[in-house]
Amino acid sequence: MDSPQVTPRNLLSRRQLLAATPFILAPRRRPNIVFILADDLGWGDLGCYGQRWIRTPHLDRMASEGMRFTDAYAGCTVCAPSRSVLMTGYHMGHTSVRANTGGIPLRPEDVTVAEILREAGYATGCFGKWGLGDIGTDGVPWKQGFDEFFGYLHQIHAHFYYPPFLWHNDRKVALPGNEGGGRTTYSHDVIAERALDFIRRHRDRPFFCYIPFTIPHLELLVPEDSLAEYRGKIPEEKPYRDPRGHYAEQDSPRAAYAAMVTRMDRDVGRILRLLAELGIEQDTVVFFASDNGGAQRLWGDEFFRSWGPFRGHKQNLYEGGIRVPMIVRWPGRVPAGRVSDFAWSFEDVLPTLAEIAGVRAPAGLDGVSVLPTLLGGRQKPHEYLYWELPRYQRDKGTFADELPMQAVRMGRWKGVRPAPNASIEVYDLERDPGETTDLAARRAELRRRLEDLMKQARTPPRPQYEPASEWTIPMPRPAGRAQQ
Repeated sequence: MDSPQVTPRNLLSRRQLLAATPFILAPRRRPNIVFILADDLGWGDLGCYGQRWIRTPHLDRMASEGMRFTDAYAGCTVCAPSRSVLMTGYHMGHTSVRANTGGIPLRPEDVTVAEILREAGYATGCFGKWGLGDIGTDGVPWKQGFDEFFGYLHQIHAHFYYPPFLWHNDRKVALPGNEGGGRTTYSHDVIAERALDFIRRHRDRPFFCYIPFTIPHLELLVPEDSLAEYRGKIPEEKPYRDPRGHYAEQDSPRAAYAAMVTRMDRDVGRILRLLAELGIEQDTVVFFASDNGGAQRLWGDEFFRSWGPFRGHKQNLYEGGIRVPMIVRWPGRVPAGRVSDFAWSFEDVLPTLAEIAGVRAPAGLDGVSVLPTLLGGRQKPHEYLYWELPRYQRDKGTFADELPMQAVRMGRWKGVRPAPNASIEVYDLERDPGETTDLAARRAELRRRLEDLMKQARTPPRPQYEPASEWTIPMPRPAGRAQQ
């Protein structure tokens, strides 16, 4: 394997890195930043991306009032590594958390986008699913730049929508009526209310509100007031029965999925409406994305075409597993109704938000600021974008000694190593966005170039240990109908 690369970041402490990001004086108040992240939402699950069955009027309006990206990518094809890329500005060849257990923490020396913004004078809040460090580790949000956190720390905990408690920083907050398997308080609703409250309380100063919603990740569970909108109106193939008993049974699984997405859309609308009511919408840039491509539902259903025209899904590196919806709205700054095919990824979020805030990002990141594109200008494209998913060996805390699943995009060209140690496939995304025709045999020189980029992009991951937790193994839940 290649030796670890030494970058400027490796030579600086966290304190030195933060001190090296001086303010750039701006003529007006630094803008607020709201970053909303859905969980397992596919590229094709929104109306503005072609969805026919699921109603998403508020996100569709957000797209009409802002910029919608067709070629935006998650940091990885699974949750925790993708969020690590989002927080650190390093792609999957360099970011800290590369296994998807949900309990592996960020390191004390990692510098997150929240730390950069807090140093710039922002109030910082995170509401939803964290997945980068459980209680008692250095990866918890309040040790990684967030003034306030409310939600789920361990991502397995976040699989369930009626948990008995959520975390408010390091304090457990009981959810009324959920003890002993009860279903009274829907966690998504509480998370949305906490995010809205944070915005209200910080209206008079710059704030960064990161809202990683848990919807529409399994389990398929939504209150009756949302489910009723779709039940009987969407053709159902078969009920959902989880053979492991972890998730609730659902007689109307398609209706439940659609209802979850629409409920999330409703709360996006509430956030946009609140910004207008507070008179701060022109001072607030709002991002919406998903943490990875659409999941292959456990019943194998492709009814909604969550992956749009693309091949693959969550857990692989074809386009359907990593290409995600991305919408950015900033009235008066981001051109309304613009559709962009500029290719960018989650490692670009940190430098982009830093530039929006008027500060410099740390040197040596893999990401670049895409603010010029957001403001309607042009900028140099990435030389390449990179993803991987190494196989984690939980018992050893290390990764398999092999070439991992990998992908690289260089302009119109995409290289995919679809399985560990497999040969590289080559696709022309301009002519073949569905990755149906492998050109590797015909374009040997291009294949070698893409393979060289894969070698260049990665440093072997560090050992990564998941502390013992009640969520290390998914906890069974009582079976029953999914509606409240």
